[in-house]
Amino acid sequence: MTSRRLLKAAEAIREVVATAILTELLDPRIKDVTVVGVKVSTDMREAKVAISVMGDETQERLSLRGLQNAAGYLQSKIAERIDSRYIPRLQFEISKGTRSALEVGEILAQLRREREAAEAGQHAGEQSEESENDSDSSGETDTSE
Repeated sequence: MTSRRLLKAAEAIREVVATAILTELLDPRIKDVTVVGVKVSTDMREAKVAISVMGDETQERLSLRGLQNAAGYLQSKIAERIDSRYIPRLQFEISKGTRSALEVGEILAQLRREREAAEAGQHAGEQSEESENDSDSSGETDTSE
């Protein structure tokens, strides 16, 4: 098979799985799941579905377990869409890319807050020095005459 055919199959699998998760799967364990991508083996016997779950690790594990239990149903939906000798066996894995991006965003936001606090502290120190200088100069009288 050509890589173009594999890419088309992977995109079709991603569409079917994402749509089924949103509209057809009623498992309460599967919440806030996004299909990030699909990699299909060259012989079309296996497909790794990368997912992202909004929530903590417990929610990730629950969603992963629910999707693994629903794999047979999802494979039957894929069989309706793809005309192929083999219907790929689905394997679900958590995509760490989204979580890593969120963690980097949190670190950057924390650094920004720390920098703003440091700058605010500097500005407050400069203003207090200026106010001290103003009070010193206002208390002086000109005796040069």
